[in-house]
Amino acid sequence: MNYAIAARFALDYGAFRLDVDLHLPGSGVSVLFGPSGSGKTTFLRCVAGLERAAIGHLMVNGKQWEDSESGLFLPPHRRAIGYIFQQANLFPHLNVYGNLCFGLKRIGKKPADSDLDRMIKMLGIGHLLDRMPARLSGGERQRVAIARALVLNPDILLMDEPLAALDDQRKHEILPYLTRLHQELDIPVLYVTHARQEVAKLADHLVILNEGRVLAAGTLAETLSRLDLPTAEDNQVAMIWEGRIAAHESEYHLTRVDCAGIELSMPLIDAAIGSPVRVQIYASDVSIALAVPNTTSILNVMFATITGLADNQKGQTVLRLKVGALPLLALITLKSKLMLNLAIGMSVYVQIKGTSILN
Repeated sequence: MNYAIAARFALDYGAFRLDVDLHLPGSGVSVLFGPSGSGKTTFLRCVAGLERAAIGHLMVNGKQWEDSESGLFLPPHRRAIGYIFQQANLFPHLNVYGNLCFGLKRIGKKPADSDLDRMIKMLGIGHLLDRMPARLSGGERQRVAIARALVLNPDILLMDEPLAALDDQRKHEILPYLTRLHQELDIPVLYVTHARQEVAKLADHLVILNEGRVLAAGTLAETLSRLDLPTAEDNQVAMIWEGRIAAHESEYHLTRVDCAGIELSMPLIDAAIGSPVRVQIYASDVSIALAVPNTTSILNVMFATITGLADNQKGQTVLRLKVGALPLLALITLKSKLMLNLAIGMSVYVQIKGTSILN
């Protein structure tokens, strides 16, 4: 993996201490996930130069932005960042187009010499250009704020819980645009959230923080499949598979999705053959059999190998499995584990009872 961001920050507020050392990829979305007070926003502010850590080292795309040992500290205005806050913070006296062009004037660029048209199209705000911020919904304001940040051509886009201030309807309105950014942007995005669904929809790389320290960091699949993390003890634990639409079976209202050579039958998806999709599979929707189930209504039955297992305090066992090259989790009762005499290395069959598309 191409790690283009190297960040080491240590600062002490007395009641709270941040101590992180991370290498993050140069493209895709790196999600910082954890409970309130875990240090997510503080880390983001350090990257932006809004906080100066006692120990601070930051390298972005081969450029040193900060080095406490030598005294180097680029102020925020000299860091090529786009920063999206919970509130859009648009200029109330400027219409949408004026807001988009404000930053361009500051750096001496004309709209025609920027990616303005591309960002307007990508974020679906062309019909809003003459409106004043007061006449925009919360989701529309955030889309304008994202476009305003991106037209400056930043090296990194920082997003601090951009959906937290929105109601459910507005979140559903803006998520497809965030997914599109995830697919089309070629710069790294650092995205702060404590919402699992945003992790599932957007993350390529996942950093789990707690009490100012990194519990885990890695690709989404490898981090979600770890059984030594608190996430594995949640009844809503799920795996995310990346795939493409392989075929439609319209007569059955089904779609077949290919995930790294593993084919899933799913409810009919309104998208073209070859379209990329993310599939969410809850561990509680996966059951285990020692032999091929010959009579079952479940369409997705696959050969798998047990690669890990962990018992929790609720009479349950989480299994980590490998299906082809893909990780999968199954949540079963401790009694079922003992009855089947399940152990690491065993070959089994998994039945996936439910799946859902995330984009």
